[in-house]
Amino acid sequence: MFRLLTIFAHARLATFCLALLAIFAMPQVMAHSTPVASLDIREGQNGVQWLQWTYYSTSTEQPPSVQWPAHCREVYPRLECGEQGLVGLVTMPQIGEQYSAAVVKIHPREGTMRTYTLTGANRSLMLSIDGKLPWKFIAASYIPLGIEHIMLGIDHLLFVLGLIVLVSSTPMLVKTITSFTIAHSITLAAATLGWVGVPEKPINAAIALSIVVLAVEVLRNREGKPSLSAKLPWLIAFGFGLLHGFGFAGAMNDIGLDANSLPPALLFFNIGVEMGQLGFVFLVLGLYHAHRRLEAMPPAWSATAGIYAVGGIASYWFLARTAMIAW
Repeated sequence: MFRLLTIFAHARLATFCLALLAIFAMPQVMAHSTPVASLDIREGQNGVQWLQWTYYSTSTEQPPSVQWPAHCREVYPRLECGEQGLVGLVTMPQIGEQYSAAVVKIHPREGTMRTYTLTGANRSLMLSIDGKLPWKFIAASYIPLGIEHIMLGIDHLLFVLGLIVLVSSTPMLVKTITSFTIAHSITLAAATLGWVGVPEKPINAAIALSIVVLAVEVLRNREGKPSLSAKLPWLIAFGFGLLHGFGFAGAMNDIGLDANSLPPALLFFNIGVEMGQLGFVFLVLGLYHAHRRLEAMPPAWSATAGIYAVGGIASYWFLARTAMIAW
């Protein structure tokens, strides 16, 4: 009787997981995006600044609200700051809720443009005359942005999940995940720094296809068929990791940073991506080992059904994203 109840519970769990994957399938047709608002501030005469918002969010048609320094008064698109100029604390309390980030671009009358990024973990910015920021501010802005980007990237996480299922030993898993990390770090940097330009829509379709290929390789390995990916999983991780790095670069390209801000921002964004990825790996491994410790082994068909579900959803993404290339 207990065994029947256990099997029934696992069947309900498997059904719930498949349904959950199906729910996630539709939003990922367009691939994940990071809603970012951009504020251009152009310095005028007599302490006047001119504002221009560029923004998009599915939850609101309004730009983020801004709390300016006490001596500044805004009547959009005009911001008056008097003789002191635009210096002091600037806060956007809605960042992290309606928008993942806000990019503030200040165009002085003389000198080069300065760029700052606010995130949910760092909603305030202290503007100074020289415009310099400590590295701690950049880290506080871009590490959370990288973590959020990977956690919203269901397609990337499914690929990592496939790697975990494919690999049978811990040393090889470490090697495989490291290979994937190195590969997508290379193309993330290359695309963000402008060394390589790749169209977004074909990349998103190819990322979906990589999940399909990995799902097929996992099934072949479970059936005992010879497979290069099972023998050298780090190789397939590196190859497809190069592809996924172009997908990660989309968030950085949407922000549109100036050349001076880009290198440290790229570094901390990539650190955030890796922190989120490792957190996901540890979560999956923790659940797996907890399941074994409890000796609650699911029926053999549930793993195969899950792999087919991942491959089926990724196939749907691939076909839908391929159709969007011509739009």
